[in-house]
Amino acid sequence: MTIKKIQFMDTSFRDGFQSCFGARVKTQDFLPVLEAAVDAGNENFEIGGGARFQSLYFYCQEDAFEMMDAARGVVGPDINLQTLARGANVVGLESQSRDIIDLHAKLFKKHGITTIRNFDALMDIRNLAYSGERITNAGLKHQIVIALMGLPPGLSESYCHTPEFYSDKLKEILKAEIPYDSVAYKDASGTTPPAIVYETIKNARELLPEGTVIQFHTHDTAGMGVAANYAAIEAGADIIDLAMSPVSGGTSQVDILTMWHRLRNTEFSLDIEPEKILDVEKLFADQLDKYYMPPEANSVNPVIPFSPMPGGALTANTQMMRDNNSLDLFPKVIENMREVVAKGGFGTSVTPVSQFYFQQAFANTVQEKWSTITANYGKMLLGYFGKTPAEPDQEIKKIASSQLNLEPTSEDVHDINDRDSQLGVDYNKKLLEEEGLETTEENIFISATCGSQGIAFLKGEGKSGIRYKEDVKPSSDDASAAPSSSYKLRVNGEVFDITVYSK
Repeated sequence: MTIKKIQFMDTSFRDGFQSCFGARVKTQDFLPVLEAAVDAGNENFEIGGGARFQSLYFYCQEDAFEMMDAARGVVGPDINLQTLARGANVVGLESQSRDIIDLHAKLFKKHGITTIRNFDALMDIRNLAYSGERITNAGLKHQIVIALMGLPPGLSESYCHTPEFYSDKLKEILKAEIPYDSVAYKDASGTTPPAIVYETIKNARELLPEGTVIQFHTHDTAGMGVAANYAAIEAGADIIDLAMSPVSGGTSQVDILTMWHRLRNTEFSLDIEPEKILDVEKLFADQLDKYYMPPEANSVNPVIPFSPMPGGALTANTQMMRDNNSLDLFPKVIENMREVVAKGGFGTSVTPVSQFYFQQAFANTVQEKWSTITANYGKMLLGYFGKTPAEPDQEIKKIASSQLNLEPTSEDVHDINDRDSQLGVDYNKKLLEEEGLETTEENIFISATCGSQGIAFLKGEGKSGIRYKEDVKPSSDDASAAPSSSYKLRVNGEVFDITVYSK
């Protein structure tokens, strides 16, 4: 039997951090693990972008560009270092003007990045076209994305998020002649049924030119990660995304060793030395031991297929709710997301749209439903972030238009943003000058994508938001309350400190 070797990208140092720690991990703590992973044979890493850009300025009080430089210094010149970008938003939650989108590509190339994975949550191909062009023009590899999401019962009859829908989007990309080096299918919420994954990638293999590299990304939040990865491989995917413990499984990607085990005695294999990966994972656990990991990070949540909350956003939201003492509302907010997704036009639940959904679901939880339309959710319904996959609910759209005092639009997002006097290189350069800060390209980009918190970082006025174990008091929100007893447990010569909490 001929064995096909399946490649993988190690997402531990970007999506793993985002999914398990709300992206709040210091560079010095993971660099030794990155070096060990390279020594173990890993050659393909996701290292930044997405929430790991803003989080470094918001919570870690570190410079993301310095982090990228440090990572490149550790791995050497030949390893693929990949980041995540959100189309017209690049690495911000707000969409940007064309000059900032261009600057994003130039700066990430300058700071050691090889490949940028580029997606748009609404799958508006216009939002991928310009950013993809600038990524390619900067000399980076452009991995263009089809964003996936599973629909719950009662909504799954919609044309959106079916194999046919994804094939049509791929045809749009090909027709638009957007330059790309590879194609990724990204299921941020881990909710796409494996059968749909299989049909989607099988269709793509037939539509794409021979030899095109197809990569598949999912999360294990709903417990389907292994099955979805295997379906993608059977359909013809070349690369899958995997992570290392302790930032694997649950809200993150399937563990490298778990997937290696699944492929044993099949016609596929992962080209790894499992004992070496096991050693790296032990080092990783030691390096991250001081960080607080919320219990939901490594859990399978059966509710997620009904209300698709991405793994990368789930812990970020629960961390914020803990900070605001509102975590008890989380189950109801997730329940309300189902309706918010349907009435919002079925945009893929991935950043920033997943945040728009969460904000609106939260508003619908603490107030009368639909009495308040949150700003970004409303702007999405009205077309200010692009065209949604399906037409939003007309009644909610009217309420949004009235409350936000905005008319619906079908205009290209880039044209809207280029006219905005409070966006772009010149505006952010002026902000920096007013604060007495250097107007380097890096600082301009930090200001544009991180706003006032970026300025605070540059002025040395930012505050750490990292959650360490020693800072977290037991609470009922974490399925624990006051401790009732503590003791030591010895297993195979190793001593564990055990605390039992009573509820």
